[in-house]
Amino acid sequence: MSVPASVKGHPIHPMLVSLPIGLWVFSFVCDIVYHAGWGGPDWKVLAWYTIAGGVIGALLAAVPGFIDFLSIRDRRVGRIALIHMLLNLLAVVIFAVSFGLRIAQPLGVPPAVLSAVGIVTIVVSGWLGGELVYVHQMGVGKPPR
Repeated sequence: MSVPASVKGHPIHPMLVSLPIGLWVFSFVCDIVYHAGWGGPDWKVLAWYTIAGGVIGALLAAVPGFIDFLSIRDRRVGRIALIHMLLNLLAVVIFAVSFGLRIAQPLGVPPAVLSAVGIVTIVVSGWLGGELVYVHQMGVGKPPR
């Protein structure tokens, strides 16, 4: 089933989500490097910037994702997509809070714990996104003949 937010048949949302996912995972790696004592405070600063970039990237990816969501007519698929969307929004909130805590407590552990929770959230959401694409064929066009 094709989706409206696409360019020449290629869905935009899946193209954009790799950026925030990569930035958020790398921010957590930076937290681990810092808290394990393998690197100095620059790793915490790098985590802060990558979280900010991830939040911005996620909000940009949400626009075509929401456009696609509005086009869903099947109730079962819509329910999966709604949970996927809500988990993604929850992840944005979690990482935004982690970002804010890093301003108030730049070297603390709670922001890193929040990032770990955010990673788990996007893993579950990604599973549902895969369900939408690979099981329910969202954004998959018919093969050329």
